[in-house]
Amino acid sequence: MISKQDHRLIELLRRNARASVTDLAKALDLSRSTVQNRLNRLEASGVIRSYSVELGGEFARNQVEAHVSIKVQQKLTAKTNLELEQINQVVQLFSVSGEYDLIAIVQAPSLEELSAVLDEIGNLDGVERTNSSVVLETKFRR
Repeated sequence: MISKQDHRLIELLRRNARASVTDLAKALDLSRSTVQNRLNRLEASGVIRSYSVELGGEFARNQVEAHVSIKVQQKLTAKTNLELEQINQVVQLFSVSGEYDLIAIVQAPSLEELSAVLDEIGNLDGVERTNSSVVLETKFRR
C-alpha cells in the first residue's frame, strides 16, 4: 500500500521525471532524505520501474503516431508479441478485450515509414488482420 504522499510524489515525477530530489522535497514539504527514502522504497518494491524520456518540441511534432489494432492467431500470440517488441517504432503494446487482441502504439518520423511499419506488422506470422488509426492531434498526455 502506498501513501497519499507517495501518490503525490508519483504525480510530480509523471510531470517531470528529471526533477531533483530537492525540488520534489520542496513541492511535497518533506525533507530531502524522506523523499529519497520514499523513492528508494518505491523503486525497490517495483512501483517505480523506470524513468523515461518524453519527446518534445519540433522532434515530437514531426512524429507520426498510429494506434494499430491487431488480431492474432491464438497459438502464435507469444511469438507475435516478441516480434512486435523487436520493431523499434512500436513504442507500446497492449493486450485488450474485444474483436482485436492487441493494440500497438506506433511512432515514425514520416507517413512513408509509418506505412512500412504497418506493412511489417501485417506480415508477421500469426497476425490475421490489423486496423490502423493515425493520430491527427494529441489533446493532452499525462
